[in-house]
Amino acid sequence: MSAEAAGTGPQGTDRPDIGRHYDERSPIGDALRDGQIHMWYFYDDADDTPLPEAVHRITRRLADSLGLRPGERLLDAGCGPGETAVHLAREHGVDVTGVTLSSYEIAAANRRAAAAGVGHLVRAEHGDYAALPYPDGAFDAVLALESLQNAPDLPAVLAEFHRVLRPGGRVSFSDFSLESDAEPDRVARFVETLRLGALPTLPRWLELTRAAGFEVEEYTQCGPRVFGRKATYLRLALQRREELAAAFGDEAVAEFSRLHRGFFAPRRDQIGYVIVSARKPAR
Repeated sequence: MSAEAAGTGPQGTDRPDIGRHYDERSPIGDALRDGQIHMWYFYDDADDTPLPEAVHRITRRLADSLGLRPGERLLDAGCGPGETAVHLAREHGVDVTGVTLSSYEIAAANRRAAAAGVGHLVRAEHGDYAALPYPDGAFDAVLALESLQNAPDLPAVLAEFHRVLRPGGRVSFSDFSLESDAEPDRVARFVETLRLGALPTLPRWLELTRAAGFEVEEYTQCGPRVFGRKATYLRLALQRREELAAAFGDEAVAEFSRLHRGFFAPRRDQIGYVIVSARKPAR
């Protein structure tokens, strides 16, 4: 596969196109995963956990890695439809600012926060995480749940996270990783389907994080329980097809399936899933 897909990413990625990408996919993804559009976590093939709860496991893993405290200011970079921000505000008492390029996600997140009674703690705003409008040191923590994958320039985005964090602030992100470059056509279909700006290996993710000035404190590779359980996701999603068709229409559900076809192209061992937690030095 190309060096762009394996490392630095294409410089021509269209940021407005990313907003449209999520505007198209998020409504059904929102309904299917209960306000979360990131990946799932299943322990084994016999794990019969409902899909929204399996997705929520990833949210909890990242929240735990950040060690959030009441009153802290959190940037949710690529906030999705808002369930993650609502959960973090409700369970940890943090003040959450979410940014996204998707108009659908902004509206859904703010509506969800108000309905949950945490509208005073959660705000979703239109924003590009490569050029944030917030001052230096504005946040205690940054969360990026599968949003770095769409960055056209990963070093620039990680540097921006470093800038808006206070000294001693923390960042945790989860995202896909390249585990095998065999059968590159399969991986290329995956990259194109998700509009990935990059697909680094785990060592490359750690290298990029450190190069941005962070001290890496924890990392894990849980791909076998995430992308490796794609068959479990398909089974659970198909069980809800009629429900989704009743809400969105057969054509919309068929189009949603078509748009995601390339996601399933790689073998289970080709795509990993990494969680990385790091800290901006206190001095």
